[in-house]
Amino acid sequence: MDKKRVRDYMTADVDTINMNQTARDVINAIKVTSHDGFPIVDRNVVIGYISARDLLFAHPDTPVREIMSQHLIVADPEMAIGDVARVIIRSGIQKLPVVNEKNELLGIISNTDVVRSQIEHVSPDKVYKLMDTIERLHGIKPHLSKGPVMVSTLLPTQSRIYMDELEGRIYEIKKGLAEPVIVIKKPDQNILVDGHHRAVAAKRLGIKILEAYLIEITEDFELGLERTARTMKLRTVDDIQIMDYARHPLVAGTHRFGGAMVVGEPIRNREKED
Repeated sequence: MDKKRVRDYMTADVDTINMNQTARDVINAIKVTSHDGFPIVDRNVVIGYISARDLLFAHPDTPVREIMSQHLIVADPEMAIGDVARVIIRSGIQKLPVVNEKNELLGIISNTDVVRSQIEHVSPDKVYKLMDTIERLHGIKPHLSKGPVMVSTLLPTQSRIYMDELEGRIYEIKKGLAEPVIVIKKPDQNILVDGHHRAVAAKRLGIKILEAYLIEITEDFELGLERTARTMKLRTVDDIQIMDYARHPLVAGTHRFGGAMVVGEPIRNREKED
């Protein structure tokens, strides 16, 4: 995670407000962009920030410079994503302007960007817990190594992934930020345990080899993960279904029926119902 920096996840194309504009201009900008706040700049130098909250009770003709927040927390492009996460959590601020040493605006990093950087994060605990589970269940001592694995040889154990997360993994692979996948390596099988989004992303980009944590088993017997894959009819990463996040079975929807509102009904896959 140390190699993940603000510059890799920030949004460089930022909508801004000039210090000479008014509250009315900010309201119009919110309507057009759907953003809830903007950096205030003077010739690209950040001098403040204004949010929808700052507009409460302000007259539309009030100059921005009179109601903007002037004491800001900003981020450096070389700042580690983990440090930004701590700042956002502790301060409650959702977006940090990213500036250089001259306080010139380079981009903006949001809590959404931080979450995106952490999804499918591989921790050492995850690897060692899996090894411990294998040892307890099967009475064998797996060996851990790190090395390349062919994407085409991977047996998936997850039947579906989500498009928004896949886009994030594609971005990370292009930037050289992708973490290793976790694979159980048997004499005749490479079982993908963690990293299905990364594997599909690599396949889409035409990348044939991924770096992996390899949990090596020399004994030849069938694991429960292999039976799971067989039950779901999974043989290669091409068999993994890509879902829109809004079709997740646990996403609740709000529907109107005859003027009444029903909240909490799961959004179902309409293709299956049809």
